Amino acid sequence: MITADNNEINDLALLLKSISHPIRLQILCLLQNQELSVGELREDMATSGANISQHLNIMRNQGLIASRREANFIYNRIADQRIIALMQTMKQLFCSIV
Repeated sequence: MITADNNEINDLALLLKSISHPIRLQILCLLQNQELSVGELREDMATSGANISQHLNIMRNQGLIASRREANFIYNRIADQRIIALMQTMKQLFCSIV
């Protein structure tokens, strides 16, 4: 039997909690294949730029999202390839359209 230590369990629980909001999941879906600004994310989402920024900050604080500045724009991307793999696996398992 393979077991994880308490630190790994706690880290995983924190990760899952930080992506468990529908808006955060949608942001991660949109960022799987490309960097996007808040304005670009807003075009595909039914919420305000301020709300998107708030959720990006939560995920950035957890190390899930990284960003870079280019002129007046900040582009966001998934910082950890394991998150991309997790999103792809969840899509395969739980989404009817793959």
